[in-house]
Amino acid sequence: MEKKYPLPPFNKETAKQKIQLAEDAWNSKDPVKISKAYTIDSEWRNRNQFINGRENIQDFLTHKWENELDYILKKELWAYQDNRIAVRFEYEYRNERGQWFRAYGNENWEFDENGLMKKRYASINDLKIKETERKL
Repeated sequence: MEKKYPLPPFNKETAKQKIQLAEDAWNSKDPVKISKAYTIDSEWRNRNQFINGRENIQDFLTHKWENELDYILKKELWAYQDNRIAVRFEYEYRNERGQWFRAYGNENWEFDENGLMKKRYASINDLKIKETERKL
């Protein structure tokens, strides 16, 4: 059985550890590595898209980083309880035309008993920025 530590129920320290592991994985931009943190049948809502399962997660992330170049992400703890964590995040990227964006959002995560994320609901807004306005 796959396990991704730390396991729920989470306390403040283990919730922060889980968030840092997620941030590091997403900044690797490796869809296969990232997908292994999710259950095989994981449910996502990402903006207005609904994604189900590791294979679809890998496809989504591959396409994401073909369009969101020089991506860098920062996540922070918002709240936690039992097997759930709420995260606030921001990330920056540029498109193929060189326009920079900063995306702001919130994610709600739910984990199974093995520490794999079974649900991820993300609300995200993009803001056009100048390269000189980058923070990350």
